[in-house]
Amino acid sequence: MRELEFVVGAAEDGQSALTFLLRHGLSKRSIIKLKQSGGITRGDEVLRTVDRVSEGEKVIVSVGDKASDVILPNPDIEAAVAFEDDDVIVFDKPPFLPVHPSIKHSRDTLANLYAAMFPDTAFRSVNRLDRNTSGLCVCAKNRLAVPKLAKSVSKTYFAVVDGIIEGSGEIDLPIGRTGDSIITRMVREDGQRAVTRYKALLHKNDRTLLEIHLLTGRTHQIRIHFSHTGYPLCGDELYGGDCSAIDRQALHCGQVEFSQPVTGERIRLESPLPEDIRRLIE
Repeated sequence: MRELEFVVGAAEDGQSALTFLLRHGLSKRSIIKLKQSGGITRGDEVLRTVDRVSEGEKVIVSVGDKASDVILPNPDIEAAVAFEDDDVIVFDKPPFLPVHPSIKHSRDTLANLYAAMFPDTAFRSVNRLDRNTSGLCVCAKNRLAVPKLAKSVSKTYFAVVDGIIEGSGEIDLPIGRTGDSIITRMVREDGQRAVTRYKALLHKNDRTLLEIHLLTGRTHQIRIHFSHTGYPLCGDELYGGDCSAIDRQALHCGQVEFSQPVTGERIRLESPLPEDIRRLIE
């Protein structure tokens, strides 16, 4: 059980518990859930959101939550831990490892590993990666960390595309479903706005290594944008990439930066390019 302690200051004397907790960074939705579970206390009593707090009092917020019985633990899954504290864990996910369970992947996902590591905690990934995309995956270890991480996390992707791209630029093209498909997407006028910024880092073997930042988070956004502009990701069979030298899309989440949900400390992590992507440009 993760407990957070907040001491009421002189300027906060007489505030409602709701106002006090909101000003300490908790979301209203989280406070409501904590209220329903009795997770806000003062001394030995449950603190209601309408109660007034007094200077010097200690308000305790208990942020533990129940794990889902649907996710089966599997300690044999391999994924390195790049960072961990009481509120956050960041995995360096290898390619071909799904993040969430599905019909075809019920016990071989990152969520199954998490369930084995933290059997009493629900799995919450903040930046979900496609099965074949490798790199850093940020997960919240309690429900209060989720909104704070979601607001503060920034990600840098690296991709190798077929063809030569010079300089830097921005792709601003809407993305929607391809017909009735539940998997594939395409650029279409009636789609949702999608914006991708990129910078060319290296040219080799008629390929380009790109640094990429997403201003929106659409399904398959990077893959679709570069395929549509004539530079599909190497190995991306779904969107027209050359699969002769790599057996998955050459896409890697190589950097993440976020604020620690409780302290606000800015944390920056890096993951080197995997061997299969490096070979494309060596």
